[in-house]
Amino acid sequence: MEKVFSADGTAIAFERRGSGPVVVLVGGAFMTRGASAELAELLADRFTVLTYDRRGRGDSGDAPAYEVRREIEDLDALIGGPGGGSAMVFGMSSGAVLALEATAHGSAVSRLALYEPPFITDDSRPPLPADYVDHLTELVAREAYGDAAAYFLTAAIALPDEAVAGMRQAPFWADMEAVARTLPYDGRIMGDTMSGRPLPVERWASVTVPVLVASGDAGAPHMEAGARELAAAGDNFTLRIFPGEEHSIDAQVLAPALAEFFTGAHTA
Repeated sequence: MEKVFSADGTAIAFERRGSGPVVVLVGGAFMTRGASAELAELLADRFTVLTYDRRGRGDSGDAPAYEVRREIEDLDALIGGPGGGSAMVFGMSSGAVLALEATAHGSAVSRLALYEPPFITDDSRPPLPADYVDHLTELVAREAYGDAAAYFLTAAIALPDEAVAGMRQAPFWADMEAVARTLPYDGRIMGDTMSGRPLPVERWASVTVPVLVASGDAGAPHMEAGARELAAAGDNFTLRIFPGEEHSIDAQVLAPALAEFFTGAHTA
């Protein structure tokens, strides 16, 4: 493990693997750098792969007040330091939206790959409650981390209450509680893109680098619908659908597609 310091002084923990052009992996909700370890190992024979703990998670620090801009600066610190000044980036789930936002705000990203940004743009499932982020923030302020994790799973993921009740008895629940304080961060990153309305694609009009937008076709229908809508945002956006894959895509399936895109071999 190494650390880099963001613009506000927050320490961001990361690991690097392999050699070659730099690829940064950005995780989604609940994910720490360990969650991307298998994918990183699969890419490390062709790339220098950086995995990191987003602020507030794992071995990274945090600040008293949260702003999405701070997470963009965290990514900038990785790209500007161990990344050597420019990097290719892969974002997963809400991490895909963070990576997209960073690129739109001028981060030195040369190629951008996104897997299932969790947009809700149709009526295939209910939109998030209007007070979703406020309620999460209230739960976290009360240190009710288990309740915050459960609320995310029922409101954002749409899992049944009984399924979440069972999860709360599982050994992995402690790990989920440990990062649940950052769930409002993911909500802030998503903004109004889980409202059931069309995507505000003008928000990312400044993204001119090649972008791969990917989804599985065996998961929640709104995931593929959102990916298709984003991929139509410009000629530099390309859609790829993985047959039989869901939100937790097999790293053995994903890695070759990312390697192909990052080397410029995939054009359609």
